[in-house]
Amino acid sequence: MLSVEATGKNIEQAIENALLELKAPREDVDIKILNEGGLFKKAKVLVSISQDAREKYEKKSKFRERIDNINAKKIETQIEKFEGLTISERKEKLSERLKEIMSEDDKVDEVENKLEVEEENKACKKTTKEEKVVDPFVFLQGYFKAMGKSVEIKVEEDDKYQTFSVEGEDLGEAIGHRGEAFYALHNILQTVAGKQEKRILLDVDNYRAKREESLVATAHRIAKKVAKSGRYYKLEPMKPAERRVIHAALADDDSVTTLSKGTEPHRYVIIFPKEYKDR
Repeated sequence: MLSVEATGKNIEQAIENALLELKAPREDVDIKILNEGGLFKKAKVLVSISQDAREKYEKKSKFRERIDNINAKKIETQIEKFEGLTISERKEKLSERLKEIMSEDDKVDEVENKLEVEEENKACKKTTKEEKVVDPFVFLQGYFKAMGKSVEIKVEEDDKYQTFSVEGEDLGEAIGHRGEAFYALHNILQTVAGKQEKRILLDVDNYRAKREESLVATAHRIAKKVAKSGRYYKLEPMKPAERRVIHAALADDDSVTTLSKGTEPHRYVIIFPKEYKDR
């Protein structure tokens, strides 16, 4: 059975009834609403095994049909043997046969489970094969082309890092508010590149240097306020690399000290006056 019509007091219940009859999870089916139902009318849906999952269910259906045919033939044979038996003897024979059929149904379930495992293993193998390492350079070219941006990508390497620097006009969209789009793209780039000998770094429109310069200026500006007021100042949550910039910028400042608090991704830096911190 690859499709079934089912009813229910609402659409959701009708879908659940159909899924139970098909013995299929929601992700393996396509759903068509035939009737939304109403006050005196039940909802009705047509639920069909989706095309990408059809092969698995066709195998199950053929296997179960074969088992049912075998059972039917065995029962017919058994009935022929009933001739000349008393009613109690027939009942006993039928009971024994039903137990055998139930045992065979368990075997069917076992085979179905094996088929599901095989399908999952195939999917895993397929996914593994498809998870080929993507060239970061090619990925970035495609990404910015999709954005309609004309860019130049430069690659620089040192002992630890391979940095991809993207330069072009009007790249603010690729950076986003406070670098949100930039860091998201950076994470995607590292993921698609897979494991590399050197860590992959991204820079767009010299954002890293500009952000570092802005953070250093902010750190010194806030430090002066803290030293003057004698009160600590809590900065906004930042990425670990950005927090390190703040700590480094004020490491040699005799009037303040810094401390990171909170948990990722909401960890932040507090700038204290040294007198406040020491007491």
